[in-house]
Amino acid sequence: MKNKLKDVYVVDGLRTPFTKAMGKPNPLSAADLAVAAAGPLLARQPFKPSEINEVIAGCVAPGADEVNIARIIALRSGCGIEVPAFTVQRNCASGLQALESAALNIRSGKSELVLAGGTECMSRAPLLYPNEMAIFLAQLRSRKGLIDQLKSLLQFRPYFLKPIFSLLKGLSDPIVNLSMGQTAENLVYEFGITREAMDAFSVQSHNRASAAQKEGLFEEITPLFDWQGGMIESDNGVREGSTVEKLATLKPVFDKPFGSVTAGNSSQVTDGAAFLILASESSVKKYDLPVLGKIIDTAWAALDPAIMGLGPVYAIQKLLQEQDLSLSDIDYWEMNEAFAAQMLACLKSLGSIPPDKLNVDGGAIAIGHPVGATGARLVLHLLHVLKRNGAKRGIASLCIGGGQGGAMLVEAF
Repeated sequence: MKNKLKDVYVVDGLRTPFTKAMGKPNPLSAADLAVAAAGPLLARQPFKPSEINEVIAGCVAPGADEVNIARIIALRSGCGIEVPAFTVQRNCASGLQALESAALNIRSGKSELVLAGGTECMSRAPLLYPNEMAIFLAQLRSRKGLIDQLKSLLQFRPYFLKPIFSLLKGLSDPIVNLSMGQTAENLVYEFGITREAMDAFSVQSHNRASAAQKEGLFEEITPLFDWQGGMIESDNGVREGSTVEKLATLKPVFDKPFGSVTAGNSSQVTDGAAFLILASESSVKKYDLPVLGKIIDTAWAALDPAIMGLGPVYAIQKLLQEQDLSLSDIDYWEMNEAFAAQMLACLKSLGSIPPDKLNVDGGAIAIGHPVGATGARLVLHLLHVLKRNGAKRGIASLCIGGGQGGAMLVEAF
């Protein structure tokens, strides 16, 4: 049955620089970031944006005025009113889910050309207030007379104004009542991972990303311009000259004071977008499109949310089994560095992945992890890595909050 399905080609892709959250909202929203990547990407194609069959975007937390953000992206990127669009959400793998959804529609013949990817503006995660505040305001609005309104005002308590950080809520699992960082600490204890090993892995990520920036290896990045006249050309969370000694001075965040997971060996809270154009063989021939590679297959797996960081292990093993491949058949890997602890636990579980074939240009610890966009970034950069090294097969994989894992097999063309 699989042999009868259409091939799925990755034609092109662009992403914005990933910008580290600096304690204040980004002047650009998630939709703004997406258009900054999708607009230039579509503009350099030989077909009109209106010839795209659909737009699929991953986004975990779009703004209140960006509901079904994919449709906003489609319209603002010039696709026209007749191009449908939908948004997907699979936590950290939302961008990967967007690509798979696009690939499935192309394989089945429902679509020929699809713009797919993801976007996230984590710095714009809103502040919330307790339910008591909402109840208080509702009761106050329902009172008609001045006396009743004054009585309602007397019910106010100062703690009604205590802010709730929605980003922290979103990065916590309600089933096991643990933050993502705490699930990483679980892996530290289970696998006996040392703080020194975690910090060393983090330094490697920064050093590789810094070297890649200097060598111009992030060719998929398009400059980002904001409304205030600023321009960013590269990921700004990369720390050149990072050392194990410097990281050792940081205190644990999620298991104070005894833990090992710090801000320095975790992925950064980041804003950014990444989009790819996927096409059928007939579209490639029709428009004489260049091809980066092919999407071969995707696998999803689930596990205990308390150890969600092992998700890639389950998904990769499932994908390799379905494709009758072994670890040695894969030339390069892009695995999302949610936490150094999570990465080291996955590597201990999988085994035999050469260090010089994994995240060769750094990962999320250095580059950042805008959750809706990362899956698309991994696939896009993996294809560039395969191409420049004359390699064939690669796997991009992520752990997923809530206890899941995703993995996508691609081939260079």
